[in-house]
Order: sequence, then structure tokens, then C-alpha cells
Amino acid sequence: MSANSEARRTTPDSRGRVSLLLLGALVGLAWASGLRGFMAEVAGNDSDVEWGMTFGYIMLPGLVTGLLLGWAEQLRASGGRRGWRWLALAPLTFTAVLFSEGPLGFLGIFEDGLGGGAIGVPLYGIVGGYAVSGRGPLWGRVVCGLLAFTVVPIWALTVTSFAPHLALDTPRGAWVALHYYSLILILMLGCSIPHRAPAQRINREGVTPDGSGRETRRSDPGIPEGIPGSASP
Repeated sequence: MSANSEARRTTPDSRGRVSLLLLGALVGLAWASGLRGFMAEVAGNDSDVEWGMTFGYIMLPGLVTGLLLGWAEQLRASGGRRGWRWLALAPLTFTAVLFSEGPLGFLGIFEDGLGGGAIGVPLYGIVGGYAVSGRGPLWGRVVCGLLAFTVVPIWALTVTSFAPHLALDTPRGAWVALHYYSLILILMLGCSIPHRAPAQRINREGVTPDGSGRETRRSDPGIPEGIPGSASP
């Protein structure tokens, strides 16, 4: 096979990889924008947009999270790599806001609720992502699913304690609640990507990487056994 034909064969795959990264970054940026709008509704008249806090600790982490999850999908589609499932922790980039006031800034985590949200939202995404991934022990996914579902009653029962104008029996309160639940659900679905089964890919030697990135030899159903080049049974 000539070099030109080989380049033509591999270029679409490379473009697909880049497209997944860019798509992930775009979705992450859009998700972070939705999160910032939700935060504005919660803060009400006290809401303020700042270059550092809004773009540095909300928009940028959203973009990075989306980029990492897009990378996870690219790795999953190509058969997985060693350690790639750690990308499920991507939303923890939002916890950077805990240090916005310095190295010891996290000590004031519960003063205004911002720090609690910076931890709670990513954890809901991570736990819920594992629950809906379809992989792992059933009991573990059930436990994680129950933990993830607590986002619904916790918001409904506590919202009036810090945002009385968002009571669920008002149109605005019901809308903001659905906004919040939708954001969390989308994050859970994104975080499920690194937990999902990787696509199986067989190369010319009949070797396919497993979920951990290790290579195992498998029979190629397209090559009758006994013919040179076929995989050993």
C-alpha cells in the first residue's frame, strides 16, 4: 500500500478524534454557561459577573471537563487505554474555586454555599455516571443510583432556606428546579462515558485491546482458522 493511500485511510480517523475533543469542549462550555445562569437565578439581585470567578472558575472548568470527557469517548471508541477510566473524575476541575481565596480558602467552604456546590455538583455527576454506565457490580450501581437520586429531594426540601424566591410551588421555582435537575442529569451521562465498555478493535495481527488497554489475541471471525495470518484459537 502506498504512503498516499495509507494517509487517506488514516486521516478520517484522526479527524474524528479531533472532532470528539472539540465537541466535548463545546458541550462543556455550553453546560458551564447553563450552570452560570442557574447560579444567577439562585443569587437573584445579588448576582454579579466577574472575569475571574465567572470565566476562571466556571467557564474554564466546564470547557476542560468537556474536553476530558470528549477524550474519554475518543479512547473508548478506539478500545480504551490503561487508566482511561480515571477521566470520570473530570468534573472535579470545578473544585478549583475552593482555592480562589488562597491555599487555605477551602476552609470557608460552607460560609456562602459556593464551596459546597463546587463539591456536591461534581460528586453527583461522578456517582450518577457510574450508576447509569451499565458496568460494574449491580449492587454498587444501585447504591450509587440511590445516592444520585437524593439530588431531587435535597433541592426541593432546602431551596427555600437560601433562596425563598425559588419555592417549587411558584413558576420560577419549578423552572429553576428543572434547570438544575437537567444540568445534573447531563453531567451524569457525560461522566458515564469512561465507565462504559470500550469498543473492540482488532488489528492486522488479530490483537484487540481490552478495557484496561492490555492486548489480548482473539480469533478474527472473518478469517477461517488454519489459514496463515489467522489468530490462534
